[in-house]
Amino acid sequence: MLSPTKIVCIGLNYRLHALEQGKPIPEEPVIFLKALSAFHGESSPIVLPEESSEVHHEAELVVVMGKRAKKVNAAEALDYVAGFTCGNDVTARDLQRKDKRYTRAKGFDTFAPVLPRFVPLSEWIPGDQAVICRVNGEERQRGLVSDMIFSVGECIEYISSIMTLEPGDLIFTGTPSGVGPIHDQDVVEVEVEGIGVLRNPVQRSS
Repeated sequence: MLSPTKIVCIGLNYRLHALEQGKPIPEEPVIFLKALSAFHGESSPIVLPEESSEVHHEAELVVVMGKRAKKVNAAEALDYVAGFTCGNDVTARDLQRKDKRYTRAKGFDTFAPVLPRFVPLSEWIPGDQAVICRVNGEERQRGLVSDMIFSVGECIEYISSIMTLEPGDLIFTGTPSGVGPIHDQDVVEVEVEGIGVLRNPVQRSS
């Protein structure tokens, strides 16, 4: 069972996604935090808030930390990892454009669904695995872990130079291109090859 003390996310970590958002390719990792109240499991609904009319899916590889990490270097970073799972960095895109910040757009309750099971590092090492999103069975996103601008090790090095990562903490590592809207009654699937499939229905806030 996952029990993070924080959820750290890497933005714009795939070149084509940065381009589709009209953003420059970052020279260093772009990080932000998601509220723990956004943390959500599989099968439970992603709830669309009344404040937004344009909520997007973002399929991502998620790192599960295994040991406390502070100022670790990229070459040793995987030694601090327990394993990997998959998640959906759900985003209210209209609010992101309006605020020009990430906190509100990505912080609503249920906006960080994560597959609660993870594959240990001994069984899965980041490489050319596919990161995929499907909505109602239609493929929307497909990228490779190896397409990331900043590797898992580089992300951990950067984050741990700022804040101490604790066992159980989650790192969302960025999304491939192809993000798009989700609507009431949709079913969203996030798959990371070799890890599993996270499925969540979508419902409008009542």
